[in-house]
Amino acid sequence: MKNFLYRSIIGILIGSFIAVVVTSCIVYFGRLPVINGEEFIKNSFGSIFCGWFFAVSSIYFELESLRLSQQTVLHFVTVIVLYFILSLGIGWIPFDLKSIFISAAIFIAVYIVIWICIYLYFKNLANQMNEDLKKI
Repeated sequence: MKNFLYRSIIGILIGSFIAVVVTSCIVYFGRLPVINGEEFIKNSFGSIFCGWFFAVSSIYFELESLRLSQQTVLHFVTVIVLYFILSLGIGWIPFDLKSIFISAAIFIAVYIVIWICIYLYFKNLANQMNEDLKKI
């Protein structure tokens, strides 16, 4: 439970930070003197919720009873379903087939790149620890 609460707080903070950065960029680079308050609130809460479920769903990778492939599938299904429900509901992705397919392809590509980077990082870390153990 402690880990869940910790990840929840981290995810909410990251989602909030992303909402502020994106809004600031839209205002600054879009040269908008004002923004729509309702849109700001809707998008901010969407970003916060998105940060939360991405952070909390990574708990799957701590379940030692599951193989890495099972952890990955559970995490992927959880985040893609929640992300598309959220993004289609808020309007981040237009509700047409072409936009959904393009967004899904981008999501999958980014997910794969991030997964490979994290996998290689932890594999390298394990190799370093094994080398350190051999020196003892």
